[in-house]
Amino acid sequence: MGGVYCPTCEAGVEVTAKFCLSCGHDLTQQGPITATGHDLNQLKDVIRLREDLSMAEKFDMIARVEDGADPIKLGIAAAADEGELPEGPAANTPAATEVAPGLQAAEWNHAAADAAIELASEGSKLLDLKNAGAFGKLDDRFNEAMDLGRQATLEVLKVSQGVVLPASDALQSVPIMQPPNKSFCPKCGSDIHANTMLQWKKWSDASTELLTIQLEAAMRSSLMHLAATYRDKIQDLEDQLSDAKKAAADAKEAAAKAPPAKEEEKPAEKKKTSGKAAAATKSAPAKSKPAPAKPKSGGLFGAKKPKKTYEGEPGGKAEWFLEEALDTVYDPHGTGKPIKAAMILARSSDGNVRVRDVIRTYAVEGEDGISELAWTSPLTKYLIEAYDAC
Repeated sequence: MGGVYCPTCEAGVEVTAKFCLSCGHDLTQQGPITATGHDLNQLKDVIRLREDLSMAEKFDMIARVEDGADPIKLGIAAAADEGELPEGPAANTPAATEVAPGLQAAEWNHAAADAAIELASEGSKLLDLKNAGAFGKLDDRFNEAMDLGRQATLEVLKVSQGVVLPASDALQSVPIMQPPNKSFCPKCGSDIHANTMLQWKKWSDASTELLTIQLEAAMRSSLMHLAATYRDKIQDLEDQLSDAKKAAADAKEAAAKAPPAKEEEKPAEKKKTSGKAAAATKSAPAKSKPAPAKPKSGGLFGAKKPKKTYEGEPGGKAEWFLEEALDTVYDPHGTGKPIKAAMILARSSDGNVRVRDVIRTYAVEGEDGISELAWTSPLTKYLIEAYDAC
């Protein structure tokens, strides 16, 4: 028993309702319809006018119709087409190649999906990485992943349209979305199947295009977020590996500079020196060791730094500066030590602040976004000055 429905939006309504709760249709002007498309009020009038039924039988039949009974089987209404209906929904079942052809032909380059991703990631680090071209090299991988997602979606659509039988128990819960075999006018019960099929085709094509844009926007943004997450983790691992290699090299260099331990001479091998030899040894002046060469620092305030200018898109300046222009940062102490993106500026129990963190934060939020821990390093100021000068 399915009850009765609104003639406008076909949502289920109560028999005594005056308005449809879904679309607001006035049910006092045009009453609800049955599942076969017949007007409930007209059916009630037909039942009341029948003289072959008692009053109790009339009330019982009206109640059964209101509960969703088929008025055609009850003998109080007739189908618009007296011919036999198709044996089953298989008559209108599409072929596998006809299921969502727009989705099957999608090439994952829709401008609407790209705009939706920018709106969803606005004000985040993800958008800055996207504009900087950080995901440009991953487009092929993204497309392969989205092709797998499309194939999974098509399998669900095939089941929902009756093209294939559910391959597992889980797919049996997918609702069947087949076009109707028959449809009727709610007033007169005439067949409007052709118009219904036309509307169904228009709705199906529009929904497929919308589904394609939704899939591309959802899958690409998810893949970008996942790639950015692992990008940071990989960068942290590379930084740890670089720090470990540097510590090992420093330890090796320190071990090489350490003087070797002096071996004690055996008493039998000691030679007695004559008085003249001893006197000659004392009178010979000791040779002075050459002074170590001082590193060239380029002056009192460090070597002059080259000047570079960024000419790309506004969103990509941070990544360009970290890769190409860190050698322009002012070095007040003249150490000559190169500055790298993974260089740690400040340490704390909550985490370390690196050069790349300062630059990326400053590019998006300005100086207000830089943490107090980062400002404890004097190099932060010089990083910002060099970034602004590029």
